Amino acid sequence: MYDPQPVADAVVLPDHDPLDLLDRRIQDGDAVLGVVGLGYVGLPLACTVAEAGLRVKGFDVDSAKIERLRAGESYIRHVRGGRVRAVLAPDGEDFPERRNGSGGGFRPSAAFGELRDCDAIVLCVPTPLNEGREPDLSYVTGTARTVAEHLRRGQLVVLESTTYPGTTDEVVQPILEAGGLRVGRDFALAFSPEREDPGNPSFSTRTIPKVVGGVTPRCGELAATLYRRFIERIVPVANARIAESAKLLENIFRSVNIALVNELKMLFDRMDIDVWQVIEAAATKPFGFMPFYPGPGLGGHCIPIDPFYLTWKARHYDFATRFIELAGEVNGAMPYWVVERVVEALGRRGKPLPGARVLILGVAYKRDVDDLRDSPSLKLLEILETRGAVVSYNDPHVPTLRARRFHHYEPFHLDSVPLTPETIAAADVVIVATDHGSYDWESIVSHASLVVDTRNALCALTAGREKIIKA
Repeated sequence: MYDPQPVADAVVLPDHDPLDLLDRRIQDGDAVLGVVGLGYVGLPLACTVAEAGLRVKGFDVDSAKIERLRAGESYIRHVRGGRVRAVLAPDGEDFPERRNGSGGGFRPSAAFGELRDCDAIVLCVPTPLNEGREPDLSYVTGTARTVAEHLRRGQLVVLESTTYPGTTDEVVQPILEAGGLRVGRDFALAFSPEREDPGNPSFSTRTIPKVVGGVTPRCGELAATLYRRFIERIVPVANARIAESAKLLENIFRSVNIALVNELKMLFDRMDIDVWQVIEAAATKPFGFMPFYPGPGLGGHCIPIDPFYLTWKARHYDFATRFIELAGEVNGAMPYWVVERVVEALGRRGKPLPGARVLILGVAYKRDVDDLRDSPSLKLLEILETRGAVVSYNDPHVPTLRARRFHHYEPFHLDSVPLTPETIAAADVVIVATDHGSYDWESIVSHASLVVDTRNALCALTAGREKIIKA
């Protein structure tokens, strides 16, 4: 096992600042980075670090993930197995020497005691909401306690999980300092929000600008120095709270604007106006307008959840975040509105929803990914089944849905059905919930008896327009 002797407690002399030694190790490229949580954020980060020629240990409580990674396999669609294999460290106890930018320094591990071997530790764990739509920081606090058990002088800890302002210094710092070490003196602590966009071919972990804020100025400088080793552009801010707030602003901005176009979609539908054509026309203005697009609801781990971290924190300051909460209400209502459109469309054909065969196309929250987190398709499935429809789905990236619990729904198991002409023709209605690029829309419409399009995926088709209902 790699032993970072230059910064270990036993060899730090009284007149040597452990953070100075940490800074030197980072700048020399000798630092070992630990990434805790190897999901949609942590795994791409670990690969990016290793590709920059640095040594990185990846930690996860899911031993099955660790075994797959050790075998050179990836469980995330947009992180290819070949990428993992290219950066895996050779088998054996010791890390290889750094290979001057050629990669090869990623070692997955379920042994959290090895956190002590890391010079910097980045936390990439979930921050969901509980049933009362309040922040659930159990993953953050649990991981921070694990880190605290192995914390030593001369380490840097960075939280990347999206959360409310103050989490890093109010929640994480006291846990890490409980053993007697102090932030800014013995170890450094910072916040740097993740900005992953799975499936986006234009941006990667390396090319997305990285906002970094420390609990102290020196903590921020050390974190910025670390990220500069493998991220193209670093954006230092004054403190961790500004970095935490910046991430929330990014997602609240999107949530509010998506809610606006979703509300306009419902209004314009009543006025027999195509909202997509309205947006296309408005987007021709070269200044003062940014297009956002409606859909069946919000999905992903960020936009449906993160704004409510700030609404919860705002209540501690006796402040009502009305825009944020109203946007949440509008976006949360969209799956119900889509179902009502399905009911109306079936009713015009003399078919009630109970007993109707409904085929949902796409259960991932966005096109061409396998990410199910808070997908509006799952809410659509829940509502339709609760109201008596016989629901099936197809998703080329999600072959099965197993033991997922909806809000008040028992665990279940569904498999993606083959998208054959017979399957399509057997459905009373096909709902386009996620517009995956592999779908042959012309073929789908030609074999379907009724299609409800929530993504404007069928706008270019000329044949079969009488079958298409926009929702």
